Amino acid sequence: MARRLLLLVAAVVLLCTAEWHLSYIVYLGAHAYGRDASPKEHARATESHHELLGSVLGRLDLLLLHEEEDVANQIAKHPDVVTVLESKMLKLHTTRSWDFMDLERDGQILPESIWKHAKFGQDVIIANLDSAVEPWKDSCLDTVKYAVPCNKKLIGAKYFNKDMLLNNPAVVDANWTRDTKGHGTHTLSTAGGSFVPRASLFGYANGTAKGGAPRARVAAYKVCWSGECATADVLAGFEAAIHDGADVISVSFGQDAPLADVQSLFHEAVTLGSLHAATQGISVVCSAGNSGPYDDTAVNAAPWVITVAASTVNRDFPNVLTLGNSARMKGMSLESTTLHSSTLYPMVDARHAGHANTSSLAALPVRNGHAGPRQGEGQDRRAWPCSTPAGAGMILANNRMDGDDIVADPHVLPATMITYSEAVALHNYMTSTSNPVANISPSKTTEVGVKNSPSIARFSSRGPSGMLPSVMKPDIAAPRVDILAVFTEYVSPTELSSDKRWLEYAILSGTSMSCPHNSGVIGLLKAARPECSPAAMRSAIMTTTRTQDNTGAPMRDHDGKEANTFAYGAGNVHPNRAVDPGLVYDAAPEDYFTFLCSMGFGPADMKWLSAGKFAYPDKASLMEDLNYPSIMVPALRGSQTTVARRLRNVGRPARYVKPTVLEFSKIGEEKTFNVTVTSQKDKVRIGYLFGKLVWTDGTHYVRSPVAVNALA
Repeated sequence: MARRLLLLVAAVVLLCTAEWHLSYIVYLGAHAYGRDASPKEHARATESHHELLGSVLGRLDLLLLHEEEDVANQIAKHPDVVTVLESKMLKLHTTRSWDFMDLERDGQILPESIWKHAKFGQDVIIANLDSAVEPWKDSCLDTVKYAVPCNKKLIGAKYFNKDMLLNNPAVVDANWTRDTKGHGTHTLSTAGGSFVPRASLFGYANGTAKGGAPRARVAAYKVCWSGECATADVLAGFEAAIHDGADVISVSFGQDAPLADVQSLFHEAVTLGSLHAATQGISVVCSAGNSGPYDDTAVNAAPWVITVAASTVNRDFPNVLTLGNSARMKGMSLESTTLHSSTLYPMVDARHAGHANTSSLAALPVRNGHAGPRQGEGQDRRAWPCSTPAGAGMILANNRMDGDDIVADPHVLPATMITYSEAVALHNYMTSTSNPVANISPSKTTEVGVKNSPSIARFSSRGPSGMLPSVMKPDIAAPRVDILAVFTEYVSPTELSSDKRWLEYAILSGTSMSCPHNSGVIGLLKAARPECSPAAMRSAIMTTTRTQDNTGAPMRDHDGKEANTFAYGAGNVHPNRAVDPGLVYDAAPEDYFTFLCSMGFGPADMKWLSAGKFAYPDKASLMEDLNYPSIMVPALRGSQTTVARRLRNVGRPARYVKPTVLEFSKIGEEKTFNVTVTSQKDKVRIGYLFGKLVWTDGTHYVRSPVAVNALA
């Protein structure tokens, strides 16, 4: 039976400053009915929720937003009951719409793209859901005009907006799962799209495209609207996905910044929803965020999820900027029109290109031809249109902060983006002559083999996690730059109202793109090794990565310097190696609960998180002892510390060596070992130092990154 790959896809930008109603979630933990509860048991759970609230409030006429009784008991309700509930000491999480990371587009789907353009595969005939996958429980819920029906490839589509309708109803355009922005269609096809020939954007990147797991079944759960996400809706989406039978949940969104403290850990929807999924044997893959290159910016850092950083690919879309002084500069663009090749066009600084009474700031385009700076972009690129203020062409020039990090954006006119160093040379040329002129050549797709690839994208969020310092994040890196995938035909690739092009594909960049790459790999591993737990599959991909580029040198960061594990985790994903890792660092729900105990969560917390199935330990353990494929020692005090690890054999009987010997006589056998870290006087208080631990039997190389910060 084909494996199922479920994707919870959404993306968001900035939180509005308007007045918000608050919704509240009463978290009651998991109930005893389990995932296969009968209709009678469901009804009893609902009745018990009403009885509980009625006993607290003395009435039942309250607004229930989402009830997800299948795995966890979650009730979102009207804000006017908060004081009564707090006085009764219920498990109450105060929530509101979050300011999520800047991923630019909503998470929705466009079924016509799936059927017409075949990126989602061979089963393009609309079929009865019952004939698609068993025992899949999902359906396509849209009933409005232009709804999203299911087929044999897209086996589920649901939307969740009740909390958003309470908080900010103006952003909800319709009760549907339809993709009006393109982000969801792009990420969904990146993870599970089938082989499709002759895929391209304006002829760029032409060839046969496919997703990470091309024969996977896919489903979409829309939990964000017009760039905003409400916590109860996100949790409801997670719980529905768990109930419906997902194998993998891909989450290309997250909060805009790392959580402030440990107590806020379970006030965040992705953290809590992903824990529920992990305890049910479902892999959750998340974006690390787009707030790099600064340390301690990685989000979605819980140890039960796979957190993915962003790396480049060995292909780009260069063009050439030629100046009047014969200087030639390499740029990047995805333009659909070109300038006359033999003409040099006059240039003008964009600050001086606006109409009368237009400020110089408003005249500066920021990206994709947008006039004026866009809130939340995190960009400040100078732009010099060629010729008239209407612009025969455009040069996007990086500032010092952006450095050499350039990307290929689609444009409505001939354009190029250049690095900061070239921008300085351009500025010097323009100020040296009264008649600066230039020409922009057409772009082309460079053949595979661009050096040095892969490298880490500047915007990719970095570790360590300030709130979870003993867990190394991100876990792994995957391709994110200039990724071709299916796009909605609801909007143009530039999202400009004046741009009337509606295209089958788009080339996008971001950790939104790296996340589904890894989700596809997990889907393949799930099919190849269905017996493996989510933790074992995470271990397989982490311990088999590459940390070298295509020149044989260590992977570089965006600035050309050698990257470290806080940038790429264990390394760049290597799918073929992950199928046969030799050994794995496995973890069960009990390991995560023990980890939470070591963080300070008490017996009552663990009782409702585990539905009473976890015995609180008598002795506290170290957070560093979580059986994770990487090793973090964030505060080494004194001369040394020791952490414990456990390996399970998933290959043939073998003898692994270095630094000692581990002998495995059969599949499934486990061995434990300790790692002792010793400080040296000259290495104290200089920040993190990085290394690796490698076990090998001569065929397999089981690599674990190590980071240590010696404080005394």
